[in-house]
Amino acid sequence: MRRLGRCVHLACFGLLLAIGAGGAPAGAGTILDTVKRNGSVRCGVSTGVAHMSAPDSNGRWSGFDVEICRAVAVAVFGDAERVRFVPTTAQSRFTALQSGEVDLLSRTTALTLARDSTMGLTQTVAHFFTGQGLLVHRQAGLERATQLNGASVCTTQGSVNERTLQDWARTNRIEVRTIAFDTAPSVLAAFLAGRCDAITNDMINLAANRLAAPDPNSLVLLPDVIFKEMHGVLVRNGDAEWATLTRWVVFALVQAEEFGITRANAEEVRRTNPDPNVQRFLGRIDNIGTGFGLNADWAFQVVRTVGNYGEIYERTAGKDGLGIDRGPNRLWSQGGMLMSWLWQ
Repeated sequence: MRRLGRCVHLACFGLLLAIGAGGAPAGAGTILDTVKRNGSVRCGVSTGVAHMSAPDSNGRWSGFDVEICRAVAVAVFGDAERVRFVPTTAQSRFTALQSGEVDLLSRTTALTLARDSTMGLTQTVAHFFTGQGLLVHRQAGLERATQLNGASVCTTQGSVNERTLQDWARTNRIEVRTIAFDTAPSVLAAFLAGRCDAITNDMINLAANRLAAPDPNSLVLLPDVIFKEMHGVLVRNGDAEWATLTRWVVFALVQAEEFGITRANAEEVRRTNPDPNVQRFLGRIDNIGTGFGLNADWAFQVVRTVGNYGEIYERTAGKDGLGIDRGPNRLWSQGGMLMSWLWQ
């Protein structure tokens, strides 16, 4: 600090800006520059959550969070395959992002104040609204979460679920004991082996746990939502352009659904729909999408390649995947929480 006090005003100002931006050296370029230079988007995903982010027997990743990563790759490169998926645990995910090992996180990660204010991260947009629940054995005969007084509950290390479960238990004047494991498969294995009476996680992970069990019908997802959760894309602090771009890629998926544009009809809509709002969104007029240094039609390319939000949801989290009702993940016009900002 003594040395700072002696420096010339302009030099000090520049140094303080660098410190405020996390110490990034001048001329280091943007994350988008780095992504283009690397030739792919490095996307932090889970170690395996069915229909959210998991590799198949051939090593090909699929799921809702994976589709978000592919949508970003289409926006940047026009190619959904230019993604490198990096498996991360609940404990390692933030370090991977902070260190630059990955360019963004898309992996069932709750958006919280602490993560936004103290970890050097930016939460760009919420793209999945869910809540924390509890999965139990059917033979236990439980119908409500409050019947778990005195129970042991398995959860994932590094998640917010242990704290929120204890908060909920205190509020309801019951006692529960948590046992933490490093990955979702480890949590499920411990639960099936009888090491705990229940699993707590967001409803997405619990639905995936149930499907992954040898006998899904032997497990019951209790109806209680003990804490709200919204998941979304996270990036490193210090690069507003990259944060904004990832946000608008998600908005493109939402807006496409609102316009009724699908993977199957995107070409026809672009060619025949006279609505200037639709044509602006698809990059035919005004060139509003070029502000990121991308092609004007990047939103069109995203929808044509991966589909709109509803299509992605149904084939991953919805009826063709986990079977979770869309609920708050419907469009605002259908009573849900999803709304894009204006394409103007």
